[in-house]
Amino acid sequence: MAAPVWAALLAILCGVVSIALAAGGRRVLLVRISGVLLVCVALFGLIPELVRELGWVRTIPLSAAGYGVLMLLDHHGYAVCPSCSHGEKFAGSLVAATAVHAFVDGWGLVAARGQGGVSSAIVLAILLHKAPEGLALGAMLRASSRGAWMAVGLCCVAELPTILGGGAGLWLTPPGWIDYLLSLVAGTFLFLGMHALRPRGNQGLR
Repeated sequence: MAAPVWAALLAILCGVVSIALAAGGRRVLLVRISGVLLVCVALFGLIPELVRELGWVRTIPLSAAGYGVLMLLDHHGYAVCPSCSHGEKFAGSLVAATAVHAFVDGWGLVAARGQGGVSSAIVLAILLHKAPEGLALGAMLRASSRGAWMAVGLCCVAELPTILGGGAGLWLTPPGWIDYLLSLVAGTFLFLGMHALRPRGNQGLR
């Protein structure tokens, strides 16, 4: 269980650093950077791994569905924006998606035991991606929350499921349906990251 705990703490620490930096006059830049990081996590981390597990035919439509759900919500008035007046709704979407992802991260860290030489590679990959994940999460939550402390709290809520996932991994082998759920999460990460990069995302940033 040490690995899931360290992974959660690493992501939260990076989130707090990002929140502290965003409290100054650098929030616009950090939101843009966080958008890039979130897109990279999806394109170069989640999706390639899911393609290996599920194949292109299943991964891409599910990721597109996750993207499409948030796009429809945004189009019909449920604002999904890291900097607009409805930022709390964006924060909820981001926390929910990240919490699911974090839970599976913790599960994967524990499940990697006993997989021979690939075990350390899996653990290292999961740990390494928690840093940019935390940085992206912190910057975007700070921009969409009422204050720094609320952003820190939401960051903890999003990342502590890593430990819960580790606990689940001690007793169960990850079921196949988790990969399908993660495919949807990858699509939401793509939407949230790309949304943060839109020019209108500068509105309301101070």
